Amino acid sequence: MNIMTKEQTTAGLNITREQMIQLLNEDLAGEYQAIIAYTVYSQLLKGAAYTDIARELEAHAGEELAHAIKIAKQIDYLGGMPGVTPKPVKTSNDPVAMLRADLENERTTVGRYRERIRQAEAMGEFALSETLRAIIVQEQEHEIDLSAALDINVPPARKPADQTNGRNHVKNGHASRR
Repeated sequence: MNIMTKEQTTAGLNITREQMIQLLNEDLAGEYQAIIAYTVYSQLLKGAAYTDIARELEAHAGEELAHAIKIAKQIDYLGGMPGVTPKPVKTSNDPVAMLRADLENERTTVGRYRERIRQAEAMGEFALSETLRAIIVQEQEHEIDLSAALDINVPPARKPADQTNGRNHVKNGHASRR
């Protein structure tokens, strides 16, 4: 049986405004990545088997742009400057590899936003947490669409903030890999 102490369940939730801005800018870079990936992949997927998903990816690109704008507004509200650099985009000539890369990015994004919601609420930034909840709804729809295109079940949700799952963690104002 794995019982967590209160300190373990709240670890990483009590962050400063500056740390939240830094984390949101990392999230914004992920949204930029998604815009680029969905735009490119929607044009590279060819053939009858991919017509519907290519059209869906075009729609996803527009939704990711809306997410980026919402995140940028929250960064500005918190007194920060929205970043301008996307995370790297994986490319491939293999349609399945592209879709799997998109699915993995969506899973990572949902995990990060779940953590960010808990952090925002711990800060008393309830409007930010509600904005992120609305974004998660669409991100999970993207997971469903991509899983359907890959003919797989939607993978289970990632563990909460007590697991790193490749995310950066802010400690003493600095992002670091655990």
